[in-house]
Amino acid sequence: MSEQRIQQQFFDSADVQYRAAEVLAQPIDEAASALLAALTNGGKVMVGGSGAGSALAPYLAQLLTGRFERERPPLAALALAGPHPAHQVRALGLPGDVLLFIDDGEGASTPVISAAQGKDMTIVVLAGRGAAAFGELLADTDVLVAVPHERPARVAELQLLALHCLCDAVDFQLMGDPES
Repeated sequence: MSEQRIQQQFFDSADVQYRAAEVLAQPIDEAASALLAALTNGGKVMVGGSGAGSALAPYLAQLLTGRFERERPPLAALALAGPHPAHQVRALGLPGDVLLFIDDGEGASTPVISAAQGKDMTIVVLAGRGAAAFGELLADTDVLVAVPHERPARVAELQLLALHCLCDAVDFQLMGDPES
């Protein structure tokens, strides 16, 4: 019984990823362009999140400041931490920086997004449940990567994959194709 249930988790995850590939490719590409613009113009990426996103935020910051799949110079990124990430954005955010917020659908993103807007930062949001609420909150220059699923586990899996896609896109743009 439990082996079948475990296998079904894999099948469900693979199915969601397959269906999301077409929907998420363009917004992830737009998000990568926003990160690249900030990083190549002397800005930084500030990464925060709520729920599972708060665990993914330091992971992304580590991939950017360290390495993803190959060696490269460190990129300016930091993970927002603690109970008041909006304070960190107000203290450290500058025009031209990017706030990348990984939202769990619980609505904790509004204060940090408002702080980034007050600093004239570009905002990238990876959202699952409740993604539609960001339509009114974000500017035309901001990017919403809306994971097309309601189940928290599947959303977190797709958010992690989206972060890996972002890192790959940044590395590809900065260093070219490793195969060539």
